[in-house]
Amino acid sequence: MPTSESSVSPRKITVLGAGAWGTAVAIALAARHDVLMWGRNGGAMEAMAGARENSAYLPGCAFPAGLKVTADFDAALAHVLGTPEAEAPLLIAACPVAGLRPLLMQLKAHAISHIVWLCKGFEGDTGLLPHQVVAEVLGSQVAGGALSGPSFAQEVARGLPCALTVASRSEMLRERVVSSVHGGNIRVYSCDDLVGVEVGGAVKNVLAIATGVADGLGLGLNARAALITRGLAEITRLGTALGGTPGTFMGLTGMGDLILTCTGDLSRNRRVGLGLAQGKPLDAIVAELGHVAEGVPCAKAVRALALKLGVDMPITNAVAGVLFDGGTPQAMLAQLLARDPRDEIA
Repeated sequence: MPTSESSVSPRKITVLGAGAWGTAVAIALAARHDVLMWGRNGGAMEAMAGARENSAYLPGCAFPAGLKVTADFDAALAHVLGTPEAEAPLLIAACPVAGLRPLLMQLKAHAISHIVWLCKGFEGDTGLLPHQVVAEVLGSQVAGGALSGPSFAQEVARGLPCALTVASRSEMLRERVVSSVHGGNIRVYSCDDLVGVEVGGAVKNVLAIATGVADGLGLGLNARAALITRGLAEITRLGTALGGTPGTFMGLTGMGDLILTCTGDLSRNRRVGLGLAQGKPLDAIVAELGHVAEGVPCAKAVRALALKLGVDMPITNAVAGVLFDGGTPQAMLAQLLARDPRDEIA
């Protein structure tokens, strides 16, 4: 059971990354803990310190008194590494998947005992999930875990309710994350299915692009429901092929995150699909977003992985065809509708 927030004394937490989601998590945790958020852009961090908000990514979301910011990487680590393990400090990586390996290489010179990451996706060059990247760079002696679930940064920063899941093979780390993060308007569940949680968080972004295309083409709510449902089947097939537990994909990091990302107006990946349906070039869509849309690089990685494993993922393949092969949204739709009938549960 989650620890009651009233029974947990304030802890020292470092968030490495000052984008929208990292900032939102830092804001939420700083209401109860001593939080230091690090970003590599010294000018941007100085501006945040003065304005007491992240004007670039979360304008209007004021920093609580418990949140401090810095561009000094050593100082950010000292905030938690200088704290006794008995006080359960928490180190959180809040970078995109593409930035995870470089960040871990910076951490390699420091004696960290654990790390929790917020990123969702597959590493572009290697096709690895985040936990595989962590193990490759830091080794198995460092306890690692993913904090994931249906959560838009703007809503979390505003203090609206959400539910997340921490996945780790380390019971100690799961308990540390639950006791630190659970409380206020955030509910945290836990599990040991790291693969399942990461696959759900990654592939749902690809399917949100597909749903955005369908909505942009005016295909209606029936089509949206079909894409989400059959998209969940694709997530489950790939996740179980990689060793995930089937039940995980019916939870927050599978079905929950999929529904939110496919239907919410704050979804960046859904907005990519809407732009594609309008005939906009991908480069222009991404530039307009001003944020990372993880579904774009993820579509390429997932298509390659599914082909390698022999996993049927027609929606993902259709999205990748539009993104990378010069296909049109109309051709994507025709490709999906032309498929032969099959048993639904297969």
